[in-house]
Amino acid sequence: MGEYVIKLPDVGEGVAEAELVEWQVKVGDLVREDAVLAAVMTDKATVEIPSPVDGEILWLGAEIGDTVAIGSPIVRLKVAGEGNVSAGEALEDVTAEGTDDARARPSSGLESSSLNLAPSSSGSSRGSAVPHGYDATSSERPVDPRDEPEDDGVRSRVSSAPRPEGEKPLASPAIRLRAKEAGVDLRQVAGTGPAGRIQHEDIEAFLARGPQLAKVFGLARNEAVEDIKIIGLRRKIAEKMALAKSRIPHITYVEEIDVTALEDLRAALNKEKRGGAERPKLTLLPFLMRAMVRAIADHPNINALFDDEAGIIHQHGGVHIGIAAQTPSGLVVPVVKHAEARDIWDCGAEVVRLAEAAKSGTATRDELSGSTITITSLGAMGGVATTPVINHPEVAIIGVNKMMVRPVWDGTQFIPRKMMNLSSSFDHRVIDGWDAAVFIQRIKTMLETPALIFVD
Repeated sequence: MGEYVIKLPDVGEGVAEAELVEWQVKVGDLVREDAVLAAVMTDKATVEIPSPVDGEILWLGAEIGDTVAIGSPIVRLKVAGEGNVSAGEALEDVTAEGTDDARARPSSGLESSSLNLAPSSSGSSRGSAVPHGYDATSSERPVDPRDEPEDDGVRSRVSSAPRPEGEKPLASPAIRLRAKEAGVDLRQVAGTGPAGRIQHEDIEAFLARGPQLAKVFGLARNEAVEDIKIIGLRRKIAEKMALAKSRIPHITYVEEIDVTALEDLRAALNKEKRGGAERPKLTLLPFLMRAMVRAIADHPNINALFDDEAGIIHQHGGVHIGIAAQTPSGLVVPVVKHAEARDIWDCGAEVVRLAEAAKSGTATRDELSGSTITITSLGAMGGVATTPVINHPEVAIIGVNKMMVRPVWDGTQFIPRKMMNLSSSFDHRVIDGWDAAVFIQRIKTMLETPALIFVD
């Protein structure tokens, strides 16, 4: 029987150390070749360490949370055959002395539990092995060749200059957490560990020079992370959006519409008073709703729900238009039922009523369900174009974008016109691109010539 020592391999270019985050084995376990022994984490990734041989675990060289130098032994195995450790390099003394010392102290840099089996500074190449960097006559602390002589019992460390602009500081997650809590910008801290890695002592030295120095360097990264659990309406919205995008192949069609005549008509109707009757102020939405009703009469397949699991399209006669509304709690979609049976004013009044109910949180379940097609609008913030997500299991959604006055060529000159884009998405499984374009063109014609909305 022999002994086989596994050292921490090179886990990435420029990585001098790694933090041990998980042990998959314990002393006494029998492991097979390629079995995962441990996982270590660097600034770049979490890496699993496999066993190159079959054997029995005799010794583990670090605790979870320890920082281990590349090339340091982390596992000792009893294996069949000679192994890779000679009799003169037995690790009994390391196990009895070095490991206990290392585990008794917080790990950082040369004071980590990482052990190197190179000969000690005494020059002896055989006999009891001692960790590289440890004074053979004392176990109180490691001796680092970079250390300067002690001054009044306080060790001075040689600090390298802060790293060049843009170079990422090397530090373990524990060091980064401590720096964040202390308000220290690690980019300004000189690292004295291997490859310039920042140690706990480096942060202490930086703070000892004065807390004002930690903030004098100007702008610093904010690495704070706040964990916010997705609950309630936000969770429902997330589930709905994920479902729609994962199951519906969207096709989005954008068309520019001249709404100058429509806006003139809307302004005139809002000024009109009929017998003192209370009427809501008309927005563009009631006109769009009536245009959609007329267009759906020619394209009934647009007003449908697709049960993709059963492979059935439920084509509805009633036009139930969902109106996406932003509320303090998130996006909700109240539904104007049977828009085909409502005139412009009735559509406008129902939109206002449902919007108020949604914002106040008093909308009923029935008022928030049952839509067969949806309108989404960001109002004045509508942008030039959007790619709206279909309200599953519907097959179409109409997006209203921002209205803007733009110069339009009329054949002889440029004239100011009120222009607006409709950005509409369709379920490409059941709506062909041609049919989608014809449907939107029909709406465009009615909005640009609004009298057609009222003519049978």
